[in-house]
Amino acid sequence: MSQARTNARKAAVQALYQWQMAGHDLSEIERQFLEEERLKDAQKSYFTELFYGVPKNLAAIDQALSEFVDRPVDTIDPVERAILRIGVYELLHRPDMPYRVVLNESINLAKDFGADGSHKYVNGILDKIAQQKRAVEIKSKAQGK
Repeated sequence: MSQARTNARKAAVQALYQWQMAGHDLSEIERQFLEEERLKDAQKSYFTELFYGVPKNLAAIDQALSEFVDRPVDTIDPVERAILRIGVYELLHRPDMPYRVVLNESINLAKDFGADGSHKYVNGILDKIAQQKRAVEIKSKAQGK
């Protein structure tokens, strides 16, 4: 994966966190990120896809999460919640992206932004969702295809 795409994910975590906490208009938050040049080294198109795609598909994303988390989705730490939502979005809507890449990127985001040990929580949840939503891909990888 390119560093620009990784940077887009990092910016999306921060922007979604802000949206979750303050509830500001998405375009207003995006404007702030552009003005402050927080997307300078990021793939802007991917940031935009994640930042608008997660809220647009929030019901399906949170439904997938709720099957595997141990508490209501809205009570998960907001940083972890933003990371999980991005990971689920990618698992559901980016079949071109290998599930292992999604998990690794999400784990790294949790290490960068989350509390100590949150990467284990994020990995556990996303791995279970991947087993369900990407079963065909996982099975073919296991068979060495």
